[in-house]
Amino acid sequence: MPVDTVADTAQSSLSGVARVLVHAGRLQPRQAEALAAQARERRISFVSALIAANAVSASDLAHTLSNALAVPLLDLKSVDAERLPRNVIDGKLATQYQVVVLGRRGNRLFIGGADPTDQEAIERIKFATQLSPEWVLVEYDKLGALLEAQGASVNEALDSLAGGDFDFDVSDDAAAEDTANEVVSEVEDAPVVRFLQKMLIDAINARASDLHFEPYEYHYRVRFRIDGELREITQPPVAIKDKLASRIKVISRLDISEKRVPQDGRMKLKFGNKAIDFRVSTLPTLFGEKIVIRILDPSSAKLGIEALGYEKIEKERLLHAIQRPYGMILVTGPTGSGKTVSLYTCLNLLNQPGVNIATVEDPAEINLPGINQVNVNEKAGMTFSVALKSFLRQDPDIIMVGEIRDLETADIAIKAAQTGHLVMSTLHTNDAPTTLTRLLNMGVAPFNIASSVLIITAQRLARRLCENCKAPAEYPRDALKRAGFRDEDLDGTWKPYRAIGCSACNNGYKGRVGLYQVMPITEAIQRIILAEGTALDIAKQAQLEGVRDLRQAGLVKVRAGVTTLEEVITVTNE
Repeated sequence: MPVDTVADTAQSSLSGVARVLVHAGRLQPRQAEALAAQARERRISFVSALIAANAVSASDLAHTLSNALAVPLLDLKSVDAERLPRNVIDGKLATQYQVVVLGRRGNRLFIGGADPTDQEAIERIKFATQLSPEWVLVEYDKLGALLEAQGASVNEALDSLAGGDFDFDVSDDAAAEDTANEVVSEVEDAPVVRFLQKMLIDAINARASDLHFEPYEYHYRVRFRIDGELREITQPPVAIKDKLASRIKVISRLDISEKRVPQDGRMKLKFGNKAIDFRVSTLPTLFGEKIVIRILDPSSAKLGIEALGYEKIEKERLLHAIQRPYGMILVTGPTGSGKTVSLYTCLNLLNQPGVNIATVEDPAEINLPGINQVNVNEKAGMTFSVALKSFLRQDPDIIMVGEIRDLETADIAIKAAQTGHLVMSTLHTNDAPTTLTRLLNMGVAPFNIASSVLIITAQRLARRLCENCKAPAEYPRDALKRAGFRDEDLDGTWKPYRAIGCSACNNGYKGRVGLYQVMPITEAIQRIILAEGTALDIAKQAQLEGVRDLRQAGLVKVRAGVTTLEEVITVTNE
């Protein structure tokens, strides 16, 4: 084989700094290949092997790379080491990749290093800090002296982590499950610990309701659900998916060795004297375990009925129903529509020292002092129906059932409502009238429905307009009428608003507001139920009695400037 061909082959097999130096004529291809092999054998970086062999001086290397790669060059002697940022990345990471943090501007992190072609370092730093690293070339010998002076070490990294003002509350049982190997692994994977804590803190600050950790074949992503919308936050390296899943499982008291079946758990994050609970759900997928963490905010159950968005007539109907001594109150809507918060709000209004309240949920989301809460446990035989039967022997005044899923649970709940107990529960139906026909389809006798159900509330959550940036909108009159407005509504005394977007909100929206259809079961509706009428018959009668459907309830919010017409159409487009 000709010498030129051998040289070309050697050069084509090189990468990173070696290839740049060969191309610039600072190294021979054979020499570069030998140094690369030496670096691999000794498990050190190519730059370390290069400088150790005196093949190129540190100064020449920095200038050559700066010119060839158009990367800025900085003399570390001109930098005051005491003023450099500390604890942005841990010491072990800085030492491993031979980098130093020079500064930060916004989400850009300026990293000083001798090898700007090291993509692995970039990815690790990006993952550990959730910032965008930008290389600044520095001379290798001066960088080594600076790192030594800073005393970057694993111990310093652990101290910086332990020095935070937040921590996970891990039970003794969960801690006992940590083997010595797992503890060592956790120390070595401090960026995983820091990443999880950062994601939880960011989610709380962003008012997110859920965090989704989703593994795919070639990437891994984290999404937050903010104001009902999922938004991609970051894409950490796919290699950390198993370590992150194990970390979450350990602090959620789950079995870290079981990856074939779904698991559910809880964890708590402490902020000084404040603690926030999280509900954790794992799901095996094709490429790893997807984990969803729901933020359980106790303050949401104590907002009061005024903050939920009920109009005056709707609030009066609901408050009248919950003051009744017995009967059934049903709340309906899809998952994530705020049913649990509505029920908890009602329970808080009724929670008095002279009242015995018991709830059975799957699982209990928020701890309510003064209320006896029971979790469903299918494996142990604790189902909704079993818990309900037990409740009736516990002298209850008010019973809350998380969800009526089957005929047995429905029958027991209705019998409890007929025998002097106030029963509250949820069903998954689209609106209030179809809830009654759903009970009929489950096999509940029409007489039992008519005699026990007091009121049904159907609800949705719509995004609330940001007060800082919302602006008047112009819609054609025909479009407003198609949406549901009547001619008398379009009298020119009000204007709809549209979302704009500013630094204080998310695309023009901030928070959510409830849309409610509150339907009392009147004598006329009871007669329709006894005659086994359809949901359309019930809906027609409810309209005659002044009950707004969900679209009409949404249009009231549009008139008040609380939300947009587009948002109402989206959430009520059945």
